[in-house]
Order: sequence, then structure tokens, then C-alpha cells
Amino acid sequence: MTVSWLGFEVDDLDGRRAGRVRGFFADAERGDPAWLVVDLARRLPLLRRRRGGHLVAVPMRDCAWGGGRVWTAHPREELRHAPTVDPTRPLLREHELAICSHYGIGERVGRAAEVVPRAKGAVTAQPA
Repeated sequence: MTVSWLGFEVDDLDGRRAGRVRGFFADAERGDPAWLVVDLARRLPLLRRRRGGHLVAVPMRDCAWGGGRVWTAHPREELRHAPTVDPTRPLLREHELAICSHYGIGERVGRAAEVVPRAKGAVTAQPA
């Protein structure tokens, strides 16, 4: 399902272009998609885009797709200030909780509630 989203444009809460889908992270235990990796680079030279621009994780639960586009329930400015990710490396518990915190996901709900009980330093999401 989400693999087909690769390369799709991502629009923010207000319908403005925010970036492009570059990958996703799946839960390390269950394999369920957890985070969409979005490249926020705008109008950068092709060479720099290939190396990766400003890559952030966006909660999959807050995304919808259709017609070759993905929409997120977050404004572009919030995405720009999100913690960056490396889509080739797994997410550790602490980094994932920092991302959750940025999006206002408290430790008792959603993805944060799934990650909190895991061991400190544990890999909680894998690049997929």
C-alpha cells in the first residue's frame, strides 16, 4: 500500500505543497507502517535532491492519499520544524518519542503509547 506512495507530492493541512514522499518507517515488531518520510526540499538542484534534502517523519495515521498525492493533517510550518530523520537508519525509542512529542502525540496515545513500553535504546521502527 504505502510503497506505491513513493514519489507522491505531499500537501499540508491547507492544501499547500509541503514535499515529496521518499519512504517510510515500519514498526520494528509488527511491520505496520508508522511514519512517512517526506523530503521538504524545495527547488534544490537535482544533485542535492538525490543526496537528500530536509527529511522528516510524518505520522502515517495523519495521512491520506488519492489521485497521486498524499495529504497530511499538519501545516507545512510544523513539518519544517520536525526532527530530521535518516531514511536508511532505524529509529530508536528516544528519537521516535521526540518526533511524537513534536506532533503533540502524548505518551498515552497513538504511536507514543506503542513505543513507551519498549526498552530504552531499542530500535522501534525500521526503514521499509
